[in-house]
Amino acid sequence: MTTNDLDPHAATDKNFTKLEANIAKIETLTQRLLKAMGQGRAVPPSLQGPSQELYTKAATGYFAEMMQNPAKLVEHQVEFWGKSVKHFVEAQHLLVQGKLEPATDETPKDRRFANEMWDTNPYFNFIKQQYLMNAAAVQQAVEDIDALDSDEKSRLRYFSQQIVDMACPTNFLATNPEALALAAETEGESLIAGLENMIADLEANNGDLVVTLADKSAFKLGENLATTPGSVVFRNRLFELIQYAPTTEKVHTTPLIIFPPWINKFYILDLKPQNSLIKWAVDQGHTVFVVSWVNPDASFSGTTMTDYIEEGYLAAIGAVKDICGVKKVNAVGYCIAGTTLSLALGVMKKRKDTSVNSATFFTTLTDFSDRGEVGVFLNDDFVDGIEAEAMESGILDSFYMSRTFSYLRANDLIYGPAIKSYMMGKAPPAFDLLYWNGDGTNLPASMAVDYLRGLCQSDRLANEGFEVCGEKIQLKDVTVPLCAIACETDHIAAWKSSYTGVQKMGSKDKTFILSESGHVAGIINPPTKKKYGHYTNPENGLTAGDWYETADKHDGSWWPRWESWLAKKSGKKVDARQPGGERYPVLAAAPGTYVVAK
Repeated sequence: MTTNDLDPHAATDKNFTKLEANIAKIETLTQRLLKAMGQGRAVPPSLQGPSQELYTKAATGYFAEMMQNPAKLVEHQVEFWGKSVKHFVEAQHLLVQGKLEPATDETPKDRRFANEMWDTNPYFNFIKQQYLMNAAAVQQAVEDIDALDSDEKSRLRYFSQQIVDMACPTNFLATNPEALALAAETEGESLIAGLENMIADLEANNGDLVVTLADKSAFKLGENLATTPGSVVFRNRLFELIQYAPTTEKVHTTPLIIFPPWINKFYILDLKPQNSLIKWAVDQGHTVFVVSWVNPDASFSGTTMTDYIEEGYLAAIGAVKDICGVKKVNAVGYCIAGTTLSLALGVMKKRKDTSVNSATFFTTLTDFSDRGEVGVFLNDDFVDGIEAEAMESGILDSFYMSRTFSYLRANDLIYGPAIKSYMMGKAPPAFDLLYWNGDGTNLPASMAVDYLRGLCQSDRLANEGFEVCGEKIQLKDVTVPLCAIACETDHIAAWKSSYTGVQKMGSKDKTFILSESGHVAGIINPPTKKKYGHYTNPENGLTAGDWYETADKHDGSWWPRWESWLAKKSGKKVDARQPGGERYPVLAAAPGTYVVAK
């Protein structure tokens, strides 16, 4: 032991030396950071925010309201000023008295401020309270504007909240007590690790800053994700068809084909054995097929919705019928694939093709009169920008789709992960759902524009008809027995809109189930977890509100209820079928080759 080991000043000097070295390292990393940032794509202004027209109209409306009804606005301003100044005076008074304690805190609880220092430290508590007061004032100012229609008001509400969320003090190092404490504790190592994480994300995405949500090294398709045994038994330019190996001696006569959305990859339905809907359906005695869509590049630019139906849906259904030697199949469509399934069913109705015995729709919008939260991105200012970008590049890049959906839950999918990764230097978690969420796909330009213009914006399927495959299809053309599952807190496919679309379908045999939770968790809800319940009500002619008020609440997953419905549509039991056949040789083991393409 040396004298320096016992000298606190020497230890302090050693710590400062290490801190200085870490700061010098940050300066070196900054050069890499700037180089990486210089490689990023130039995002068109139309895809960075709403047009200035929205803000101009909002400002004009606000000042008009100020002139016509000044009392209301003055009242709200005085209320805000009163709270803010009162808090400032109280905090100052405590400081003058030498009391290092926060002022009275009546602000609402917010999980972003969960660290105890936000409540106990006077500096951080003051910042938190002032931020929340200002946030409430902005929200109130938006609500005070009466000159906007409901669509404009929703957009202003959303985009102003984005600005408020971005300005949250947790997003900045100087005002984040947890990040500052960690930086001091690690002598700056956490800041270096965070900067390295940011640079790694930039370099991995060619200069685009996309925060990594999950540890990519922790997962490999076919090994610990998408492991249900099966085989690719058919392939064309748009999809691979996977047939899963049976786990029962007998299976239902009528096979089940699942069409997942091509905005994401199919293995959300097969993350791991414990929550795999695919494995569970196989275990119930169904011959299960799943379509694994291609991840298109610019060569697919001219691929349309008609191509997806003709070469996708109809080709896949035909192959399943051939492989199983049957005349009918049961079909499932999830999200956009459910919307397109309804179009395919309409086309088949026009052609007198009875190949589909029943249809199930997972979180599917077919009536876009109320587009829910995602509707803020479906006005012409954004869609014009999307169309221009897609037509120029040949695809709607997954970067834009991923960013759009992430901003619908910005605190959970952008700011929260960024704080942990970039500010605190933590490695992303080994979380299968978040890994899947970051594994996006591109969309063909023509198909994307077809979908956005004809369905999302013009709502033709629910009204005058959507032209596809040489036919004009309306919801009344969907006449097969159907079951629709919507999710109560779905921010992408609002359940009330999903319900309205089902009401307009021509089927005489309709079942509607409302699951608790959201777009993904409400669907991937295995019975063993007993986590989210569901609602049922046979009276599908009611308004959505009345349906909900008079519905029966059931504990646990909707999966068994759906399977009971499906079994009745699936015929008697026959000997189990192994994947493929003489005309359909096995091309690859599941999960196939298309799903791994980036």
